Amino acid sequence: MARLVDCSRIITDGMVTDPRLPTPRVSDVWSRERSAEHYAPGVSFQIASIEFPQNTGTYLDAPFHRIAGAAGVWDTPIEEVTHLPGVRIDVRGLVRDGRRAIEPRDFAGSEIRRAAVLFWTGFDEKWGDAAYRDNSHPYFSHAAAEALVDAGAQLVGIDAINADDMADGERPAHTVLLGAGVHIVENLVNLGELPERGFRFTAAPVKVEGLGSFPVRAFAVVE
Repeated sequence: MARLVDCSRIITDGMVTDPRLPTPRVSDVWSRERSAEHYAPGVSFQIASIEFPQNTGTYLDAPFHRIAGAAGVWDTPIEEVTHLPGVRIDVRGLVRDGRRAIEPRDFAGSEIRRAAVLFWTGFDEKWGDAAYRDNSHPYFSHAAAEALVDAGAQLVGIDAINADDMADGERPAHTVLLGAGVHIVENLVNLGELPERGFRFTAAPVKVEGLGSFPVRAFAVVE
């Protein structure tokens, strides 16, 4: 039987994804107590409001995030971000060896055409620490991004804060991948629960016009 693996962070009021960005604010528009005044005895509803930057929790970057006029989260074809054949690449050795850049040799020989390629760095374990956000995370080198495009990847995911070295203003991974129409998912979790192959991956954002990124409920169906 198929097994589901949730690969997403929970968004909570005040949580920090990226310290450069505002934190989410979750509040009631209609509390249960207030709504009860308008309905029959014993009937109430809760309607909440949430305000947050689009890059919060586990989120998908569509090409529009980097390239004006490209597809955004509102007009990306659903088949490009759902039920994709998945490939998990174990690169935890980078962190152990003190190397940050993911290079083409780290996934050489893997068949990834039309696949969601998820890089298991193990860095998600640092989520609650300052180290998760101090730009010590693993990232994709320019050469790795080009190799992923050349190999035909459909989507690239990582269990770290950013696909790029945040000190590099050229943002080569985002530029190359999004420029080729390859979606990026950041801040994934639970990649260790996935096999190397034999699963389907989904990371579908809400269709909000004008946005290039948005949180997703990323999950895998292990076949």
